[in-house]
Amino acid sequence: MGFFDNLKKTVTDALNSSVSQGSNTTKDIVFQDIPTTIEGFKALPYADLKDPFAVAALCICALCIFPTDQDTSVAMLNHLKGPTPISPYDISFIKDRFSGNKDYKPRSYFKGATPQNNYMPTAPYTITVAENPYSRDNFKEGYLRLFLQSGGSDSPRPIMLRTKPSTGEWFVFSDSFYGLLADIRTPAGQDPWA
Repeated sequence: MGFFDNLKKTVTDALNSSVSQGSNTTKDIVFQDIPTTIEGFKALPYADLKDPFAVAALCICALCIFPTDQDTSVAMLNHLKGPTPISPYDISFIKDRFSGNKDYKPRSYFKGATPQNNYMPTAPYTITVAENPYSRDNFKEGYLRLFLQSGGSDSPRPIMLRTKPSTGEWFVFSDSFYGLLADIRTPAGQDPWA
C-alpha cells in the first residue's frame, strides 16, 4: 500500500514527456508512488538532480511527507537543497503552513487533484513543471525559476532553482517553499460552504 493509499495520497518514478513552444517548456514528471524513506527518495531516477524540472517535482513529493514524517521530509528537502541545508526558520515556516489540517497543499500540484476531490490525485501521479519566457530574466547565470500549477490556485506557483556548475546538479534555492505552500482553495471535505 502506497503513501497516497494510506492518506488517500501517493507518488514516485519517471519523466514522461516534454513539450516545448518557443521559450515555453513544460515537462510532466510521473510517479508511481511517493517514497516514504530517504533511501527510497534517493533511489528515484531523477534524484541525481541533473534535471531542474524533476527537482521541482521532487520538492513537492518531499513536502507531501512533511505532515506525517517531518524528519524524513527534512532529510529529503536537504537532499534537494544541496550544499545549503534547510534552516530551522524554514522548517518552522513549513510546519506553520500545514497547521489547521492543511496537508493538502502539496497534493494540489498533482494532475487531477482539485478542491472537489479533496486534492486526492489518481495514479499515475503527475506533476507538470513549466518554464516560461521570463524564467531566466533578471537572474544571475545558473538560476532558474520554474512554475507548478496547483489545482486550488488560478496562477502557477514559482520555485527557484540554482545549479552547481562543478557537478551539473540543480538544487532548490532559498525560500522556494514560501510560494509553494501559500493558501489555496479549501477542499470540499473541509469547506462548510461547499
